[in-house]
This record gives sequence, C-alpha cells and structure tokens, in this order.
Amino acid sequence: MATDSKKEMFRDPEISTASRDEIHSIQLKNLKNTLKHCYDKNEFYKKRIDESGLNPDKITDVSQISKLPFTSKDDLRDNYPFGLFCTQLSQVVRIHASSGTTGNPTVVGYTSEDLDVWAACLARIMYDTGVRKEDIVQVSHTFGLFTGGFGFQYAAEKLGALVVPISGGNTERQLKIMADFKTTVLANTPSYTLYMAEVAEKEGVDFSKLHLKLGFLGAEPWTEPMRSEIEKRLHMKALNSYGLSEVIGPGVSCECLVQDGLHINEDHFLAEIIDPDTDKVLPYGNKGELVFTSLTKKAFPVIRYRTKDISFIYEDKCACGKTFLKMAKPMGRTDDMLIIKGVNVFPSQIEEVLMKVKDLEPHYLIVLTKENFMDKIEVWVEVSEGIFHEKLMDLEFFEKSIEDKLYSAIGLHIKVSLKEPKTIARSEGKARRVWDRRQESN
Repeated sequence: MATDSKKEMFRDPEISTASRDEIHSIQLKNLKNTLKHCYDKNEFYKKRIDESGLNPDKITDVSQISKLPFTSKDDLRDNYPFGLFCTQLSQVVRIHASSGTTGNPTVVGYTSEDLDVWAACLARIMYDTGVRKEDIVQVSHTFGLFTGGFGFQYAAEKLGALVVPISGGNTERQLKIMADFKTTVLANTPSYTLYMAEVAEKEGVDFSKLHLKLGFLGAEPWTEPMRSEIEKRLHMKALNSYGLSEVIGPGVSCECLVQDGLHINEDHFLAEIIDPDTDKVLPYGNKGELVFTSLTKKAFPVIRYRTKDISFIYEDKCACGKTFLKMAKPMGRTDDMLIIKGVNVFPSQIEEVLMKVKDLEPHYLIVLTKENFMDKIEVWVEVSEGIFHEKLMDLEFFEKSIEDKLYSAIGLHIKVSLKEPKTIARSEGKARRVWDRRQESN
C-alpha cells in the first residue's frame, strides 16, 4: 500500500491518540447532545429519560448514563417500523433492516449526515491500517438490507480508493476480478474468504502472485486458527472487523495491524460491559455483555443498546499509538441467535415458517456443519405418516417448497430434509433445536 501523505488525511489524527481525559470530554459533549436530541425528537426516549430522572443538560460524567434503562431488540420490534426514529422521515435517505424473528424486522435509518459519519468511522479504521487512494478494494459482502457491503464501499470511496462492489457469490468470477484488477484490500466474511482459497486451489490461482495485502473480515464468529489459515493461504493480513446495524454497521470497532484487540471508535460510540444476569455495569477487563450508545447519529441513535455479544473492554498502550479502548473479539452470545454467512438466524424464525406448513409435525432439528470452511445449515423436520410414504419426486417437491418459504422469510438458503415420523429425538425438558456439528467438519 502507498506511503502516508498529509494531503490524504481525512480526519483529525489527534482524536484516536488523545488522552483518556480528552476522549471522555469528547464523549460527554456528544452524549449530552445525543440525549437532548432523543429527548426533543422522540416520545419513547423522552418518557424513558423523564422516568430516569436524568437531566441531559446536567450530566457531568458519561458514567451517569447507567441511570437510563437499556434498549433492546424487542424495543426496536415493538416500535416497528419508524417509532424510534429521531428525525422526520423526510430527512431519512437510507433504510437498512434485519430479518424478523417471530415478528417484525428491526429497521434502522440514516440521514445524509449519518451516512457521512458511518463512512468516516470506517474510513478512519481503513486509513489507520494503511489503506490509501491507490488501493483497490474488493467488497465481497452482500449488498441489500444488510449493512456490510455499503459500509465498506462508502469508506473506501471516502478515502479515494477504487472500489469493486462485487457482492457475494460467483467465486470463480471473484478470483478473476481479484487477479485482473489487482485487488489489494478485501472486505468479506471469514468463511467465504476461506472458501475462496479452496476454489483458488482448484482453479490454479496462486494468491502469492496476486496483490492482496489486507482483509477486513467480520459479520460472523471466527477463530484464531481460522485467521492463521486465511493469512497463510491468501497471503494477506486478516483483521477482525466489528459492527452491527442497530448501532451503525461495520465501523464500530476493528483491529489495527497489531492484531491484539479491536479499537472502538469512542468519539462515536460509548461502550459498556454489563453482567447479563444482574444488568450491573462491570469494570474494565471483566467479561460480560456489550452495550453501546451511539453518540453522533441523528436519524436512529440508540441509548444503551444490548448487543447480546459477550466480550470485555480494556485500556491498552497499543503499539499502533491509538488510545481508544479496545474490546476483545466477541466470544459468544447471550441468546440463541446463529450467524450463518453473515445472516442472523434465530431458531424461532425457522420454527415460525415450519409451523405454518400443512402436513409437517412440530418436531424439527437445525443441523449446523462446515464444508470448505463455510457454515452450512440444514433443517430436519418430521412429516405426517401419510406424506412420508408419497413418491420420492413428490417429497423432493415438498422439500423445495419449504426451502423457498424459508428463503423468503429469512433470506438464506436452508436445505430441508424430511424425516419419518417419530425419528427426531424427544426431550422431557427443554427441546433441543440446534445440533452444532461444525467442530466435527473439515
């Protein structure tokens, strides 16, 4: 990647290397502005702030935010679609949304100013890891209501880099573009990145002869051995990237080139760790649930949003020079959400679809495996006695019709396997709905 040039500096370099007192001062100012904005523009937040007794104008420390209640995904669903927006809809220029679980999807909005903030957050991350206008950034995240693809496109364009918004799939074409266009930076999920390596071997593509140098990988859980495999096979440095649509999208935090913890963009996001059982705020270094408050968003700010991701935050004298707090790579979740190919999937989503299909029994099992380092999801479901003895062709047509219904509801291709009645194990306690066999794969 190209050498630094002061003319390319798109952000104030003093922010991410500021003292803790300076960072707290920036956060306090932004927090007061955000709370006042929410109070003035949204009845939901106004009521919550009034009930807490907290006066946004009189906050003297960011820790006082603990007086406010948490915001949850249920709050977003209950106020679907635009009940938590804090600007007029006429000021909103972009909508993103997650798939629903048993009900409404979670909808988030952006003003043009919010999109600039989003691009700036991720552009800062990319710049600090060496991305410059001479780079060619291949975005292999999907584009649509999912935020991943757009975030990296905006950020790279803000840096002046050449963007290839190829989206996901068609791996042979991905590799051809990567070779022909001399891609230097990849934004992708880790599982699909490894699958690219598998296909490259079959196609005779040698990554050591390509120009790829850096990968921003996220949207799903991945391990250190997986990182090592990616770096070895693709001949690039692989960085953990973290974000979620409800907070802004990718750009909340990311590793630097030291690859030891994810720096949080603290001037835009206030992070807390809480005990998920007691809801008490935990000191730095303690593992718990990540909670974020957005500090600079207008259309859809969130106050103390519970991510359900398990991590811890800590101060660190990082060799890169940044003084922002770090967060550990999320190590699990407090709920039963699955992340498959970057898509959030709840067992309850699948159950809702299955239970609406005539001739299916209320017994199913979600089976997770890995193939070519990519997560695969399959649903075993029992059918009624009469249906099971239908012709094979009829059963295959029935399976396909269920797969189409699941794709329509969730946006993910899920293989369906029809099972004979009474063949899926029963439980006298809590039903086992997920069989995770990914550790047995590969």
